[in-house]
Amino acid sequence: MKSKITTDMRNRIYSLVKKIPRGKVTTYGEISKEVGIHPRTVGKILSQNRDLKNIPCYRVVRSDGTVGGYVLGKRKKIDLLEKDGIEIKSGKVNLKKHLFKFKV
Repeated sequence: MKSKITTDMRNRIYSLVKKIPRGKVTTYGEISKEVGIHPRTVGKILSQNRDLKNIPCYRVVRSDGTVGGYVLGKRKKIDLLEKDGIEIKSGKVNLKKHLFKFKV
């Protein structure tokens, strides 16, 4: 049975994404740990983000550093990450250098 996406869940995820500083990324898995839901649900919620200016969901990548999808396309996501100063090599972000973890 799939869990229902609630407004509270969506707001918690968006609030976390707003905390990711320029030059850093986090993963769907890091957000899922904070909120207590599956990483795919995090991805689904971020794919529905319509406030791209204030909620920088392009700063969320896969756990292996792969860029992943973006509502405006993968190329646009890469461009935005590079504009933030994040180097992309072979479609991946160096998580050792750029990973942002939320403080517990």
